[in-house]
Amino acid sequence: MTRPIALLSTLVALACAAPASAATSQITFFEAPTALQDASTRGQTLDEIKALGSDGIRVLVNWNRLAPDPTSSERPAIVASDPAAYGDRWAPYDAIVDGARSRGLKVLLTLTGGAPHWATASGKDAITKPDRDEFQAFVTAVGSRYADRVDTWSIWNEPNQPQFLAPQFVGGKPYSPRLYRRLYLAAKRGLKASGNADDTVLAAETSPRGNPRIVAPLAFLRGFLCLDSKYRKASTCGKIDADGWAHHPYTTSRGPYFRSSKKDDVTIGTLSRLTRALDRAARAGAIRKSMPLYLTEFGIQSYPDRISGVPLSTQADYRAISELIAYKNRRVKAFSQYLMNDSDPEPKGGSKYSGFESGLRTFAGKKKPAYEGFRLPLTIDRYARGKVRIWGLVRPADARTKVTILYANRGSSKWRTLTRLSTDSRGYFSNRRRAISTRRYRVEWTDGSGTTYRGPVTKTRRLP
Repeated sequence: MTRPIALLSTLVALACAAPASAATSQITFFEAPTALQDASTRGQTLDEIKALGSDGIRVLVNWNRLAPDPTSSERPAIVASDPAAYGDRWAPYDAIVDGARSRGLKVLLTLTGGAPHWATASGKDAITKPDRDEFQAFVTAVGSRYADRVDTWSIWNEPNQPQFLAPQFVGGKPYSPRLYRRLYLAAKRGLKASGNADDTVLAAETSPRGNPRIVAPLAFLRGFLCLDSKYRKASTCGKIDADGWAHHPYTTSRGPYFRSSKKDDVTIGTLSRLTRALDRAARAGAIRKSMPLYLTEFGIQSYPDRISGVPLSTQADYRAISELIAYKNRRVKAFSQYLMNDSDPEPKGGSKYSGFESGLRTFAGKKKPAYEGFRLPLTIDRYARGKVRIWGLVRPADARTKVTILYANRGSSKWRTLTRLSTDSRGYFSNRRRAISTRRYRVEWTDGSGTTYRGPVTKTRRLP
């Protein structure tokens, strides 16, 4: 994906009860592809994801990782809809899925490219006009393999990005939405054939911003759903059957409330653009009404990347604020964290910081403030009449619990108790207190075993 930064999931409200508009059933997915594919780090990473309170994991199932002879232009003699055709290439995916399920973690599988070369129009790359019938057969095989272990699927990672699907434009007009529509419908047929017709299937998985090479997410939405610029549907196009709309609402180093001047872009601070577009599409008969949002990939870029990243303490703050934004939007059913560890800052054959520095740990494995900030997100924002609003979450909590809000005055290293608050059954808490601008805050929580955790230091911010 292009290199933004960003966010995570969930928020309560003002006084102790959550507002009617908040999505209190929101869940959190975690994505750690490198750590989970590596057998030596898989178990520890799954244990951490569970201990940090995530509800599930997102896993990309890459077609060309499983397919035989993926770089050949000639199709191998296989029955591509039969799981046996893929031999022992299932092993890492089996281990990830089974390891997650044994820990009580939900699994979202994103069925995606690259495609094997023999299944593309060019026969020479992994992205140019993948064959929909071949993709349907592949999806049938994956669905058959995991029919009794997975019930949530999404189709194709960031199809509005040129490194994942091509061409993006033809004659200056978006073309990838048309390609994606064929692939999505083929995937639906494949899941039905494999006995997964009643599972949850998500569409889109779009990246947040467009440019002359990338189709902007709302332009992609209109093209995929056969809508014109006024959201009128072509009579020749049928309704798309999807259970949710998946999106990656990364922001920039300007923070969660950044608003792109391009109206077809959708970052975490402009989710309402996407919900309005979905509602207009529903009124046109292109999709179901009140389509839920699944924010399936998100993170805040941090230092050492000084171009797209922010200081480590700011990463934790921005992540918590992003979670608050997602929680307040009642259409958001899932948020996410991408990654556990930062990407290699100087990858072989790649440019410096060409990956993501959105992890909760550095590439070397050192915990950032965002690590405990994921477990215990906290926001303090200046409110009316000299008050601050406290909001937070104890992510590992599975029942009502107590948290302590601590404060320290400017120039002091001594932390004092401000108040003790009760959470709701999901771990959310909120409160209002007198505003004192010189104070710093953090949250402290003790779990059932007696282990005490402290969140990162947070300061008062003026939120919109």
